[in-house]
Amino acid sequence: MNKQMKTKADVKKILIEPHVQFIADFLIEKKESISVAESVTAGLMQLKLASAENASEFFQGGMTAYNIGQKYRHLKIDPIHAATVNCVSQQIAEQMSLSVCEMFSSQWGIGITGYATPVPQGGFKLFAFYSISYKNRIVSKGKISAAEEKPDIIQALYVSSVFEKLRLCMKQH
Repeated sequence: MNKQMKTKADVKKILIEPHVQFIADFLIEKKESISVAESVTAGLMQLKLASAENASEFFQGGMTAYNIGQKYRHLKIDPIHAATVNCVSQQIAEQMSLSVCEMFSSQWGIGITGYATPVPQGGFKLFAFYSISYKNRIVSKGKISAAEEKPDIIQALYVSSVFEKLRLCMKQH
């Protein structure tokens, strides 16, 4: 982390903003839309997409769901699997990205779940699983690991990483 970056706002501006503009421009040009289902990032992806210029032309919406009950009810995750992994797995992220597309009628969807603070359920490690779907198909997925840092900085790093992966997917479609 660059020692010059001192605030959460600095991190978000430097790491996230260039991705948001590309995503917005791409989706508007293609006349496509995106929706987001997030947990570990606590609505940061939705905030950044909704803050983009002309957001209503490409951003359908999203939801932040933290617990098994809400993820099952709204995002159709498998509750038995979720209970065994504390709602944090690649499978959960994939179900989130596919379900949010269906819920909001968007072509693109993002699902992300993980840990921004060290907890026993995550082995005191910081990581997130993400999934990007396009037209009902998973086009990118994976695990992002983070070094110990303040939770808000880790959330910004997760968002930046997923938006970067989304950019790569968009360039292929």
